[in-house]
Amino acid sequence: MKRYLALIVLFSLTTISSAYAVVPKSFTFTGSGFGHGVGLSQYGAKGQALEGKSAVEILKYYFPQAEVTPVVDTATISVNIAHRVTALSIVVPPSDSATVAIDTAVATSVPQNSPLSFAVSGKSIIGPGGIGRTWTIRWNNPQSVVLVNYGKTKFQVSHGYLRLKAVNAPGIGFRIEATNLLRLRDQYLYGIAEVPSSWPEAALQSQAIASRTYALMRMNSIKRACDCHVYNSMYDQAFVGYSKEGEPRYGQFWKAAVDSTLVDESHGLAITINQLPVSVFFSSSSGGMTQRPVDVWGTDIPHLVSVPDPWSIDPAVNKNFALWKKKVSQRVMAKAFGLIDVIEIKLGERTATNSVLNVTAISSDGTTKTLPVGTFKSAVKLPSSWFELATQN
Repeated sequence: MKRYLALIVLFSLTTISSAYAVVPKSFTFTGSGFGHGVGLSQYGAKGQALEGKSAVEILKYYFPQAEVTPVVDTATISVNIAHRVTALSIVVPPSDSATVAIDTAVATSVPQNSPLSFAVSGKSIIGPGGIGRTWTIRWNNPQSVVLVNYGKTKFQVSHGYLRLKAVNAPGIGFRIEATNLLRLRDQYLYGIAEVPSSWPEAALQSQAIASRTYALMRMNSIKRACDCHVYNSMYDQAFVGYSKEGEPRYGQFWKAAVDSTLVDESHGLAITINQLPVSVFFSSSSGGMTQRPVDVWGTDIPHLVSVPDPWSIDPAVNKNFALWKKKVSQRVMAKAFGLIDVIEIKLGERTATNSVLNVTAISSDGTTKTLPVGTFKSAVKLPSSWFELATQN
C-alpha cells in the first residue's frame, strides 16, 4: 500500500510539475552548412578553386572512386518549367514568329505581337484556334527569348521548344504541365543556376560536369506527374532558363564554363565509373565533412563517401553558412511536432560527421515525440543537420 501511495504522489508531482513548466517563447539553434551535404560541396569546390585546383581535381576529391571522362551527351532532355497550372501564356518577341501543333496535327503559324493563351478545359487544353491534350510551340529565331507567364512567374526560355500537356493530378483534376525540350549537353546546362556565375572558373566547371552527370542519370524515363525527365526546382536541380546565361556581366562566364566541358560535337565530361555516368549529388556546404547517403536518406551508395570539407566552415569562403544562427518560435516548434506546446528539445543520435539524426520534443502535458532530422529541419527551416541547441527561453 505504501508503494502504491508513493507512485500516486510521484505521478501527481510530475503532473503538477509539467502543468507549471515554463513554456519557452523561442528556441535558438547554431550550426554550419546548408543542404544535405552528400557528394559535391559547392562551397568546397569554390574554396579548392581559389587554391588553384582544377575541376577534375575537385570532382575526384569529392567522388574519390570515380573518374571524369567523356560520355555521349547528345540526347534531348525534357525539363518541367510549370507544374500543375490551370492557365499560362507564351509571349514570342515581335521580331519573331511562332508555330503551334495540337496533338499530332500539322504545325500552323500563329499571330505575332500577342500572347498565346492556354487554359485547362476538361481533360484538354484550349489554346489559340483549337483544343487538344498536347500542344507544341516553336519559334523561328534561335536567338529569341520567349516568356512563359503563369501566376506571378515570368520564365524566360531561349533554346529548344515548348510542350504543354494536360495531365491528371490526383485529387485536383487535369492541370497543365509545361516542359522545355532542349539539348542536354549545353542548352540545358546554360540554364542551371546552382552556383553564382561570378565564382572561379574551376568551381563553375565542376558544377557543370556534376549537373550534366546528374541529368544523364535521370533520363531513363519520363515522370508521368510532370511529363518530364527533371523538374526545374529543388526536386532535381535549379534550372532558370535564359535568366542564367543572360545575367548582366556574369552570365557569359557560366556559359563559357559549360562550353569548356564539351569534348567534341557529341561528347561532354561526366563523372563516371567504368566509363559509365554514376549517381551524383551536390549541395551548398557541409558542417566540415560531407555526408554518407545512408545517414541522410537511409540508403547506401558505395561510391558516395564522406570526405573532409574544411572550406565549408571557413568564413572567408562560405560567408553566410560557415556559422549560422536560427531562432524558431514556440508556435512553429509546436506545429512541427504536432504538440500543444514544447517545453524542451533534445538532440538525439549523431552521424560520424557530427550531424544530428533525430530530434525529440517534450510538451507540458508530458507528451514526447521524436522526428527524423530531415523532417524536423524542413519544418522549422534549419539550413542543415549540423547544429546545436543554443538557448530555449
